[in-house]
Amino acid sequence: MESETATRPRSLWGLLMLSFIALVLVTVAAPRVRQQEAEVPDPTPSPVPTRQVHRRPNVLGRPLSVARHNAYLPLVTVPERTPTPTPTATFTPTPTVTPTATPSATPTHTPTPYPTPDGQARGVWVPILMYHYISVPPPDADLYRRDLSLAPATFEQQLRYLADNGYMTVTLKDLVYHLTLGYPMPERPVILTFDDGYRDNFTHAYRLLRRFNSVGTFFLVTSVIDENHPDYLTWGQVRVMHQGGMEFGSHSYSHPDLRGQSVDYLVWQIVGSQEAIAERIEEPVRFFSYPAGSYDQQVIDVLRSAGFWAAVTTEQGDWHASGNPYELKRIRMRGDDTLEQFAAKLEYDWEDNNP
Repeated sequence: MESETATRPRSLWGLLMLSFIALVLVTVAAPRVRQQEAEVPDPTPSPVPTRQVHRRPNVLGRPLSVARHNAYLPLVTVPERTPTPTPTATFTPTPTVTPTATPSATPTHTPTPYPTPDGQARGVWVPILMYHYISVPPPDADLYRRDLSLAPATFEQQLRYLADNGYMTVTLKDLVYHLTLGYPMPERPVILTFDDGYRDNFTHAYRLLRRFNSVGTFFLVTSVIDENHPDYLTWGQVRVMHQGGMEFGSHSYSHPDLRGQSVDYLVWQIVGSQEAIAERIEEPVRFFSYPAGSYDQQVIDVLRSAGFWAAVTTEQGDWHASGNPYELKRIRMRGDDTLEQFAAKLEYDWEDNNP
Protein backbone atom coordinates (compact mmCIF):
# COMPACT_ATOMS: atom_id res chain seq x y z
CA MET A 1 0.00 0.00 0.00
CA GLU A 2 2.76 2.37 0.92
CA SER A 3 4.76 1.74 -2.24
CA GLU A 4 1.70 2.24 -4.35
CA THR A 5 1.07 5.59 -2.70
CA ALA A 6 4.64 6.71 -3.23
CA THR A 7 4.53 5.73 -6.86
CA ARG A 8 1.49 7.89 -7.69
CA PRO A 9 3.15 11.17 -6.90
CA ARG A 10 6.10 10.32 -9.00
CA SER A 11 3.86 9.43 -11.93
CA LEU A 12 1.95 12.71 -11.56
CA TRP A 13 5.08 14.74 -11.53
CA GLY A 14 6.35 13.03 -14.63
CA LEU A 15 3.19 13.81 -16.46
CA LEU A 16 3.51 17.44 -15.57
CA MET A 17 7.08 17.54 -16.81
CA LEU A 18 6.14 15.91 -20.09
CA SER A 19 3.36 18.42 -20.56
CA PHE A 20 5.71 21.31 -19.93
CA ILE A 21 8.27 19.99 -22.41
CA ALA A 22 5.57 19.56 -25.03
CA LEU A 23 4.36 23.10 -24.46
CA VAL A 24 7.87 24.45 -24.88
CA LEU A 25 8.34 22.53 -28.10
CA VAL A 26 5.08 23.83 -29.47
CA THR A 27 5.92 27.39 -28.57
CA VAL A 28 9.30 27.17 -30.25
CA ALA A 29 8.02 25.42 -33.35
CA ALA A 30 5.02 27.70 -33.98
CA PRO A 31 6.97 30.81 -35.12
CA ARG A 32 8.98 28.75 -37.53
CA VAL A 33 5.85 27.30 -39.04
CA ARG A 34 4.38 30.73 -39.39
CA GLN A 35 7.59 32.01 -40.98
CA GLN A 36 7.57 29.21 -43.49
CA GLU A 37 3.96 29.86 -44.26
CA ALA A 38 4.79 33.52 -44.86
CA GLU A 39 7.53 32.57 -47.30
CA VAL A 40 5.12 30.55 -49.42
CA PRO A 41 3.55 33.03 -51.92
CA ASP A 42 -0.18 33.26 -51.74
CA PRO A 43 -1.65 32.65 -55.16
CA THR A 44 -4.49 35.04 -54.33
CA PRO A 45 -3.35 38.60 -55.05
CA SER A 46 -3.57 40.93 -52.11
CA PRO A 47 -6.22 43.57 -52.45
CA VAL A 48 -4.98 47.05 -53.10
CA PRO A 49 -5.46 48.94 -49.88
CA THR A 50 -7.82 51.81 -50.29
CA ARG A 51 -6.32 53.73 -47.47
CA GLN A 52 -3.50 53.42 -44.96
CA VAL A 53 -4.75 52.72 -41.44
CA HIS A 54 -2.76 54.29 -38.69
CA ARG A 55 -2.21 51.88 -35.84
CA ARG A 56 -1.11 52.74 -32.39
CA PRO A 57 2.24 51.13 -31.39
CA ASN A 58 2.01 47.83 -29.53
CA VAL A 59 3.47 48.92 -26.22
CA LEU A 60 3.00 45.46 -24.79
CA GLY A 61 5.28 43.91 -27.34
CA ARG A 62 2.80 41.33 -28.41
CA PRO A 63 0.39 41.13 -31.32
CA LEU A 64 -3.02 42.55 -30.74
CA SER A 65 -6.20 41.47 -32.30
CA VAL A 66 -7.87 43.92 -34.60
CA ALA A 67 -10.67 44.38 -32.11
CA ARG A 68 -8.29 45.12 -29.26
CA HIS A 69 -6.14 47.39 -31.44
CA ASN A 70 -9.09 49.43 -32.53
CA ALA A 71 -10.14 49.78 -28.95
CA TYR A 72 -7.04 51.92 -28.36
CA LEU A 73 -7.81 54.28 -31.24
CA PRO A 74 -9.68 57.49 -30.43
CA LEU A 75 -13.23 57.62 -31.66
CA VAL A 76 -13.21 59.95 -34.62
CA THR A 77 -16.43 60.88 -36.27
CA VAL A 78 -15.75 61.29 -39.93
CA PRO A 79 -18.24 63.83 -41.28
CA GLU A 80 -20.16 62.75 -44.25
CA ARG A 81 -19.25 64.71 -47.30
CA THR A 82 -22.10 66.91 -48.17
CA PRO A 83 -22.25 67.01 -51.91
CA THR A 84 -21.78 70.51 -53.23
CA PRO A 85 -25.02 71.36 -54.91
CA THR A 86 -24.77 72.06 -58.55
CA PRO A 87 -25.57 75.77 -58.81
CA THR A 88 -28.92 76.31 -60.34
CA ALA A 89 -28.58 78.50 -63.35
CA THR A 90 -30.17 81.84 -62.60
CA PHE A 91 -32.56 82.84 -65.29
CA THR A 92 -31.26 85.88 -67.02
CA PRO A 93 -34.09 87.46 -68.87
CA THR A 94 -33.38 88.25 -72.45
CA PRO A 95 -33.11 92.01 -72.57
CA THR A 96 -36.05 93.54 -74.30
CA VAL A 97 -34.81 95.40 -77.28
CA THR A 98 -36.00 98.95 -76.95
CA PRO A 99 -37.23 99.91 -80.36
CA THR A 100 -35.32 102.79 -81.76
CA ALA A 101 -37.70 105.63 -82.17
CA THR A 102 -38.05 106.53 -85.74
CA PRO A 103 -37.09 110.18 -85.85
CA SER A 104 -40.00 112.26 -86.82
CA ALA A 105 -39.46 114.15 -89.96
CA THR A 106 -38.23 117.63 -89.24
CA PRO A 107 -40.53 119.96 -91.06
CA THR A 108 -38.73 121.53 -93.92
CA HIS A 109 -38.59 125.24 -93.47
CA THR A 110 -40.33 126.87 -96.36
CA PRO A 111 -38.71 130.23 -96.88
CA THR A 112 -41.03 133.15 -97.33
CA PRO A 113 -41.00 133.99 -101.01
CA TYR A 114 -39.82 137.38 -102.18
CA PRO A 115 -42.69 139.74 -102.88
CA THR A 116 -42.29 139.40 -106.60
CA PRO A 117 -45.50 140.73 -108.15
CA ASP A 118 -47.74 137.91 -109.33
CA GLY A 119 -49.06 140.05 -112.20
CA GLN A 120 -52.34 140.98 -110.50
CA ALA A 121 -52.90 144.68 -109.84
CA ARG A 122 -54.04 145.42 -106.29
CA GLY A 123 -54.78 148.45 -104.17
CA VAL A 124 -55.73 148.94 -100.54
CA TRP A 125 -56.65 151.69 -98.08
CA VAL A 126 -54.22 151.55 -95.18
CA PRO A 127 -53.41 154.66 -93.13
CA ILE A 128 -49.64 154.90 -92.59
CA LEU A 129 -49.17 157.29 -89.67
CA MET A 130 -45.94 159.34 -89.47
CA TYR A 131 -44.45 160.17 -86.07
CA HIS A 132 -41.15 161.70 -84.96
CA TYR A 133 -40.65 162.56 -81.27
CA ILE A 134 -42.73 160.85 -78.59
CA SER A 135 -41.90 163.23 -75.75
CA VAL A 136 -42.80 166.60 -74.32
CA PRO A 137 -40.64 169.23 -76.09
CA PRO A 138 -38.32 171.37 -73.95
CA PRO A 139 -39.53 174.90 -73.02
CA ASP A 140 -37.19 176.55 -75.50
CA ALA A 141 -38.18 174.25 -78.40
CA ASP A 142 -38.69 175.91 -81.74
CA LEU A 143 -41.78 175.66 -83.91
CA TYR A 144 -40.58 172.59 -85.79
CA ARG A 145 -39.70 170.67 -82.66
CA ARG A 146 -43.07 171.40 -81.09
CA ASP A 147 -44.85 170.39 -84.27
CA LEU A 148 -42.98 167.08 -84.48
CA SER A 149 -43.35 166.20 -80.78
CA LEU A 150 -46.22 164.12 -79.40
CA ALA A 151 -46.57 163.79 -75.64
CA PRO A 152 -46.45 160.17 -74.37
CA ALA A 153 -49.89 160.62 -72.81
CA THR A 154 -51.31 161.74 -76.17
CA PHE A 155 -49.70 158.80 -77.93
CA GLU A 156 -51.19 156.43 -75.36
CA GLN A 157 -54.66 157.89 -76.01
CA GLN A 158 -54.22 157.28 -79.73
CA LEU A 159 -53.15 153.66 -79.20
CA ARG A 160 -56.15 153.07 -76.96
CA TYR A 161 -58.44 154.60 -79.59
CA LEU A 162 -57.04 152.25 -82.23
CA ALA A 163 -57.56 149.22 -80.01
CA ASP A 164 -61.08 150.23 -78.99
CA ASN A 165 -62.18 150.84 -82.57
CA GLY A 166 -61.01 147.60 -84.15
CA TYR A 167 -57.75 148.77 -85.74
CA MET A 168 -54.84 146.37 -85.90
CA THR A 169 -51.26 147.52 -86.38
CA VAL A 170 -49.34 145.81 -89.19
CA THR A 171 -45.92 146.31 -90.75
CA LEU A 172 -44.78 147.58 -94.13
CA LYS A 173 -43.78 144.00 -94.89
CA ASP A 174 -47.41 142.94 -94.41
CA LEU A 175 -48.54 145.68 -96.78
CA VAL A 176 -46.03 144.77 -99.50
CA TYR A 177 -46.96 141.07 -99.38
CA HIS A 178 -50.62 141.98 -99.70
CA LEU A 179 -50.00 144.23 -102.70
CA THR A 180 -47.70 141.84 -104.57
CA LEU A 181 -48.96 138.37 -103.63
CA GLY A 182 -52.40 138.94 -102.19
CA TYR A 183 -51.57 137.97 -98.59
CA PRO A 184 -54.57 138.72 -96.36
CA MET A 185 -54.83 141.87 -94.26
CA PRO A 186 -56.95 142.55 -91.17
CA GLU A 187 -60.24 144.37 -91.63
CA ARG A 188 -58.93 147.68 -90.28
CA PRO A 189 -55.15 147.77 -90.70
CA VAL A 190 -52.96 150.69 -89.66
CA ILE A 191 -49.19 151.18 -89.90
CA LEU A 192 -47.25 153.30 -87.36
CA THR A 193 -43.93 154.73 -88.60
CA PHE A 194 -41.33 156.76 -86.70
CA ASP A 195 -38.69 158.83 -88.52
CA ASP A 196 -35.13 159.73 -87.42
CA GLY A 197 -34.69 157.25 -84.51
CA TYR A 198 -34.92 159.53 -81.48
CA ARG A 199 -34.09 158.19 -78.00
CA ASP A 200 -37.66 158.66 -76.83
CA ASN A 201 -38.75 156.09 -79.40
CA PHE A 202 -37.27 153.55 -77.01
CA THR A 203 -38.15 155.11 -73.65
CA HIS A 204 -41.77 156.00 -74.54
CA ALA A 205 -42.98 154.72 -77.93
CA TYR A 206 -41.62 151.18 -77.62
CA ARG A 207 -42.89 150.82 -74.05
CA LEU A 208 -46.42 151.91 -75.02
CA LEU A 209 -46.49 149.79 -78.16
CA ARG A 210 -45.66 146.72 -76.10
CA ARG A 211 -48.37 147.58 -73.61
CA PHE A 212 -50.99 147.65 -76.36
CA ASN A 213 -49.61 144.64 -78.24
CA SER A 214 -48.86 146.87 -81.19
CA VAL A 215 -46.00 147.06 -83.67
CA GLY A 216 -44.18 149.98 -85.25
CA THR A 217 -41.69 150.65 -88.06
CA PHE A 218 -38.67 152.80 -87.13
CA PHE A 219 -36.50 154.56 -89.75
CA LEU A 220 -32.96 155.26 -88.54
CA VAL A 221 -30.37 157.89 -89.38
CA THR A 222 -27.30 155.78 -88.69
CA SER A 223 -24.53 158.41 -88.45
CA VAL A 224 -25.86 159.84 -85.16
CA ILE A 225 -26.18 156.32 -83.72
CA ASP A 226 -22.56 155.58 -84.66
CA GLU A 227 -21.59 158.82 -82.88
CA ASN A 228 -23.54 157.83 -79.73
CA HIS A 229 -25.56 161.03 -79.85
CA PRO A 230 -27.56 161.28 -76.61
CA ASP A 231 -30.77 162.33 -78.38
CA TYR A 232 -30.86 159.23 -80.59
CA LEU A 233 -31.19 155.48 -80.13
CA THR A 234 -28.21 153.29 -79.38
CA TRP A 235 -27.51 150.07 -81.26
CA GLY A 236 -28.24 148.14 -78.11
CA GLN A 237 -31.70 149.70 -77.92
CA VAL A 238 -32.26 148.93 -81.57
CA ARG A 239 -31.53 145.26 -80.91
CA VAL A 240 -33.90 145.16 -77.95
CA MET A 241 -36.70 146.76 -79.94
CA HIS A 242 -36.16 144.42 -82.86
CA GLN A 243 -36.26 141.40 -80.58
CA GLY A 244 -39.52 142.84 -79.21
CA GLY A 245 -41.11 142.63 -82.67
CA MET A 246 -40.43 146.10 -84.06
CA GLU A 247 -39.58 146.65 -87.74
CA PHE A 248 -36.60 148.77 -88.87
CA GLY A 249 -35.79 150.66 -92.03
CA SER A 250 -33.23 153.16 -93.28
CA HIS A 251 -33.59 156.95 -93.23
CA SER A 252 -30.15 157.40 -94.90
CA TYR A 253 -26.76 157.86 -93.28
CA SER A 254 -26.87 161.58 -92.49
CA HIS A 255 -30.34 162.81 -93.58
CA PRO A 256 -29.38 164.86 -96.70
CA ASP A 257 -31.47 165.90 -99.65
CA LEU A 258 -30.96 162.98 -102.08
CA ARG A 259 -32.23 164.69 -105.19
CA GLY A 260 -29.71 165.26 -107.99
CA GLN A 261 -26.94 163.28 -106.26
CA SER A 262 -24.50 160.92 -107.96
CA VAL A 263 -25.00 157.18 -107.79
CA ASP A 264 -21.88 156.80 -105.64
CA TYR A 265 -23.19 159.32 -103.15
CA LEU A 266 -26.60 157.64 -103.07
CA VAL A 267 -25.01 154.24 -102.52
CA TRP A 268 -23.00 155.64 -99.61
CA GLN A 269 -26.06 157.26 -98.02
CA ILE A 270 -28.55 154.48 -98.71
CA VAL A 271 -26.65 151.21 -98.86
CA GLY A 272 -24.20 152.21 -96.12
CA SER A 273 -27.08 152.86 -93.73
CA GLN A 274 -28.89 149.73 -94.86
CA GLU A 275 -25.90 147.48 -94.13
CA ALA A 276 -25.22 149.09 -90.74
CA ILE A 277 -28.76 148.33 -89.57
CA ALA A 278 -28.81 144.83 -91.07
CA GLU A 279 -25.61 143.94 -89.24
CA ARG A 280 -27.17 144.90 -85.88
CA ILE A 281 -30.59 143.30 -86.29
CA GLU A 282 -29.22 140.32 -88.26
CA GLU A 283 -31.76 140.45 -91.07
CA PRO A 284 -32.04 142.32 -94.37
CA VAL A 285 -33.39 145.86 -94.36
CA ARG A 286 -36.12 146.24 -96.99
CA PHE A 287 -37.75 149.66 -96.39
CA PHE A 288 -36.65 153.26 -96.75
CA SER A 289 -37.95 156.67 -95.72
CA TYR A 290 -36.88 159.60 -97.89
CA PRO A 291 -35.13 162.29 -95.80
CA ALA A 292 -37.46 165.30 -95.65
CA GLY A 293 -39.55 163.51 -98.29
CA SER A 294 -37.09 164.42 -101.07
CA TYR A 295 -36.29 161.95 -103.86
CA ASP A 296 -36.11 161.52 -107.60
CA GLN A 297 -36.13 158.61 -110.04
CA GLN A 298 -32.44 157.89 -109.59
CA VAL A 299 -32.97 157.46 -105.86
CA ILE A 300 -35.75 154.94 -106.59
CA ASP A 301 -33.47 153.09 -109.00
CA VAL A 302 -30.74 152.77 -106.35
CA LEU A 303 -33.28 151.55 -103.80
CA ARG A 304 -34.56 148.90 -106.17
CA SER A 305 -31.07 147.72 -107.08
CA ALA A 306 -30.08 147.56 -103.38
CA GLY A 307 -32.92 145.16 -102.57
CA PHE A 308 -35.38 147.54 -100.96
CA TRP A 309 -39.01 146.49 -101.39
CA ALA A 310 -40.74 149.80 -100.72
CA ALA A 311 -40.25 153.39 -99.55
CA VAL A 312 -42.45 155.92 -97.80
CA THR A 313 -42.89 159.60 -98.62
CA THR A 314 -44.26 162.59 -96.74
CA GLU A 315 -47.14 163.00 -99.17
CA GLN A 316 -50.52 162.79 -97.48
CA GLY A 317 -52.73 159.85 -98.38
CA ASP A 318 -53.82 156.33 -97.46
CA TRP A 319 -54.38 154.60 -100.81
CA HIS A 320 -51.58 152.27 -101.96
CA ALA A 321 -51.25 150.46 -105.28
CA SER A 322 -49.16 147.44 -106.19
CA GLY A 323 -47.55 149.24 -109.13
CA ASN A 324 -45.99 151.99 -107.02
CA PRO A 325 -44.37 150.55 -103.83
CA TYR A 326 -41.58 153.19 -103.71
CA GLU A 327 -43.98 156.10 -103.23
CA LEU A 328 -46.20 155.03 -100.36
CA LYS A 329 -48.15 157.92 -98.84
CA ARG A 330 -48.45 158.71 -95.14
CA ILE A 331 -50.52 160.81 -92.73
CA ARG A 332 -48.52 163.25 -90.57
CA MET A 333 -49.20 163.30 -86.83
CA ARG A 334 -48.74 166.75 -85.23
CA GLY A 335 -47.99 167.76 -81.67
CA ASP A 336 -51.21 169.71 -81.21
CA ASP A 337 -53.57 167.05 -82.65
CA THR A 338 -56.52 166.32 -80.40
CA LEU A 339 -58.02 162.86 -80.14
CA GLU A 340 -60.95 164.02 -82.32
CA GLN A 341 -58.56 165.27 -84.98
CA PHE A 342 -56.66 162.00 -84.80
CA ALA A 343 -59.87 160.03 -85.40
CA ALA A 344 -60.84 162.35 -88.28
CA LYS A 345 -57.48 161.79 -90.01
CA LEU A 346 -58.06 158.03 -89.94
CA GLU A 347 -61.46 158.41 -91.64
CA TYR A 348 -60.63 161.27 -93.98
CA ASP A 349 -60.90 160.64 -97.74
CA TRP A 350 -57.43 161.80 -98.67
CA GLU A 351 -57.58 160.79 -102.31
CA ASP A 352 -60.66 162.81 -103.21
CA ASN A 353 -59.49 165.89 -101.32
CA ASN A 354 -55.85 166.04 -102.43
CA PRO A 355 -55.18 168.75 -105.04
